[in-house]
Amino acid sequence: MAERLYRYTQLCEQVLSLDEQIRFAGVISERGRLVAGGMREGVKPLEKEKDDEVLFMELALRVRMRREFDRQLGPVNFAMASRRRAITMSFRVNNDILYVAAEPDADYCNLPRMILDTMKDSSHKDHK
Repeated sequence: MAERLYRYTQLCEQVLSLDEQIRFAGVISERGRLVAGGMREGVKPLEKEKDDEVLFMELALRVRMRREFDRQLGPVNFAMASRRRAITMSFRVNNDILYVAAEPDADYCNLPRMILDTMKDSSHKDHK
């Protein structure tokens, strides 16, 4: 568990370093709990901490529901929502979820690919 937490913390730090527009990078357990990462230092959260708990649980449920179609369509690479105040993205990491929130004017075309590449590089380092 400690090794997994360390890897997840490193991944979140790497994702935050990709672009100043990224506000939050955290790994959420399949039960909807934040296990690593968090808000970029100096950035004010858009929601209350209590709202985060509900958001994370809802995210975990959505990710589980999407798995229903993995056999027919293949696994989800990432999911993204564009909102007035933020762009949010989720990526599967084993049975957990990397959740990323960015400013609404972030480059939503390139950012997911950069995050996927970082995740791939990070997983290769784990196997060396």
